[in-house]
Amino acid sequence: MIKIRSGIGYDIHRLVSGDGLMIGGVKVSSHIRAEAHSDGDVLVHSLIDALLGAMAQPDIGELFPDGDPTFKGIAGADLLEKVKSLLEEKNFEIMNIDSVVVLEEPKLSPFKSAIRKRIAAILDIAQADFNLKGKSKEKLDAVGRGEAVECFSIAMIRFKGDSVSDSDRKK
Repeated sequence: MIKIRSGIGYDIHRLVSGDGLMIGGVKVSSHIRAEAHSDGDVLVHSLIDALLGAMAQPDIGELFPDGDPTFKGIAGADLLEKVKSLLEEKNFEIMNIDSVVVLEEPKLSPFKSAIRKRIAAILDIAQADFNLKGKSKEKLDAVGRGEAVECFSIAMIRFKGDSVSDSDRKK
């Protein structure tokens, strides 16, 4: 039996003035940043939760707690590489990912190609298997006022083996 699973991820961070906003491992602004324990990369954080959810693993906060000084200021891309290793360890492969970044400014469109390339490289998937959309909140709520950035992601993975063991089915 081929095992196919999906997971959903979400992240939001407050925006403050600073030295750069990272989205998908790419710097998209040099005058604002996400307020966070790590680099605050909402796209990567939502991807991580989507992949962890699909594997039925603990969420990003449990796996990489913000109270742990090891993760202070860490690049989201480094955390995503750790999750990629966990996928391999659990014998799963990514089928596809779809993400929506919600941000008023800067507009995401000039960076989409670089972001897709970066995420595909980290996860060792074809760029066609990672879709990215940029949306705004039309000036509504904290994101619409430019006070925050948020991201939604969904990931579909499959078990690479010929079948799933009985012990894996019961977990």
